[in-house]
Amino acid sequence: MGPGVVVTGLTLGALAVVSLLAFQANGAQDRAGGPRPTAPVTSSGPAASAAPSASATPTVPALPATSGSGTRVVYSVGSHYVWLVDAKKNPQVVTAFPVTPGSVEPTPGSYPVYSRTPSTTGTDGRQIEHVVRFAQQNGVVFGFSAALDGATQTTDPKTKTGGIRSSRQDGQLLWDFAPNGTKVIVVA
Repeated sequence: MGPGVVVTGLTLGALAVVSLLAFQANGAQDRAGGPRPTAPVTSSGPAASAAPSASATPTVPALPATSGSGTRVVYSVGSHYVWLVDAKKNPQVVTAFPVTPGSVEPTPGSYPVYSRTPSTTGTDGRQIEHVVRFAQQNGVVFGFSAALDGATQTTDPKTKTGGIRSSRQDGQLLWDFAPNGTKVIVVA
């Protein structure tokens, strides 16, 4: 057996151990039921440092003061962020994440979640999941969703769309948090 085979074998073994540890760590977090990070961690590629830098983690905007009270989903049309707020927990903000809006924004106000669909096709033709609808205005339906392929929608200014797209992970969190009747507060 040559030295190249030994090095390759050791490298593959090390990768398998690292993958197993990452898998176990992810499972431990899921079993603990703890909230996921409140902001996505970004990477500049394979050579990205493991240590976070000031530019690697975006700053999550503070929950708007005009976001109401009680358990609610808060959507800011100005910052394109969503906060999931559970009035029974401390801290109350369970998580917050960025979203990509459709071509039309909902009017600020308070709305109940009135419809949910596990999966369907979005107005952009992509397969989407975890659709949580909360408002209809001037023939446009507003709701949160996530694309199965992880893509954000490209808004066509000629088409009025009210879909607010998140990552699949954030879409799952919102789906689990907001059954029918949950309050959605839209702020400027």
